[in-house]
Amino acid sequence: MKNRQNRQKKAQPLPVLFVCISVLPAVILTLMFTIWPTAQALYLSFTNATSLGLNNKFVGLDNYIYMFHDKSFIQALINTAKLMAVVPVITIFCSLVLAFVLNQCKLKEMVLYRTIFYFPNIVSLTVVGIIWSFVFHPNVGIVNKILGAVGLESLQRSWLGDSKTALWCIAFTLLWQAAGYYMVMHIAAMDGISPEIYESATLDGASAWRKLVSITMPLMKDIIGITFVLALSGTINLSFVLSQVMTGGGPNGASSVLLQYMYTQGFVNGNFGYAMAITVFTLAISVALSMLSRKLTDASEGGQ
Repeated sequence: MKNRQNRQKKAQPLPVLFVCISVLPAVILTLMFTIWPTAQALYLSFTNATSLGLNNKFVGLDNYIYMFHDKSFIQALINTAKLMAVVPVITIFCSLVLAFVLNQCKLKEMVLYRTIFYFPNIVSLTVVGIIWSFVFHPNVGIVNKILGAVGLESLQRSWLGDSKTALWCIAFTLLWQAAGYYMVMHIAAMDGISPEIYESATLDGASAWRKLVSITMPLMKDIIGITFVLALSGTINLSFVLSQVMTGGGPNGASSVLLQYMYTQGFVNGNFGYAMAITVFTLAISVALSMLSRKLTDASEGGQ
């Protein structure tokens, strides 16, 4: 008995060792591709690093101070704020409506519609940007063709070349690309709502809109909060690709966003130190907004 107990005591540390060995590759990869690059970017943001990487000097907060005196950066920040204020809200709302319609109508072609709406999300964002660049093209684009066909020639314009519309063309493309992704997530959440609740609402004479607002959305508050945070961070990240591909930040910075301006400073102008300062600032905004969104969601849930 004593020998068996001694062997059991000796065997206890083995599971801990096994767990440590199992998670070690993930820890190493996280350190190599997340923690270390983030720390390096933070360090470079306090230097005057260039693309050549020669004679880097520590400049303290100079990059961050200059950032808020840079008119191009301020414009990129305002453009990003506009997208973040509009795109996530409309995207989540549209995806909810699509999910509700497909969930309630019980169509035989439901799988087909899910696939069609989800398809833009699996296409490369660069390809999406190129496609919509042709859609908004002033000469061969389908938008101007349709406007001309219905007698609205006065509304035709160079959509991506007009400072008043370039940013909103990017916003519409973001909406088109992401709505199907969040729709699938919302459909999965709606499948967990008891059909009897909707049946009772139907007997009481509730309209489809009333069911969506009074039943579906309150019962899906958790998943809506999660998808909104995802849409918020996705808008910051994905707007860079579309801005770079569709307009290059033009005309005159009208469609420039934070990450696109960071790319221009770092890889075009060679100002790596300043570019890393913009990166750190953007990362801080993303984390802060995500935490705020989750906190507001948790607070609204706790108040009920």
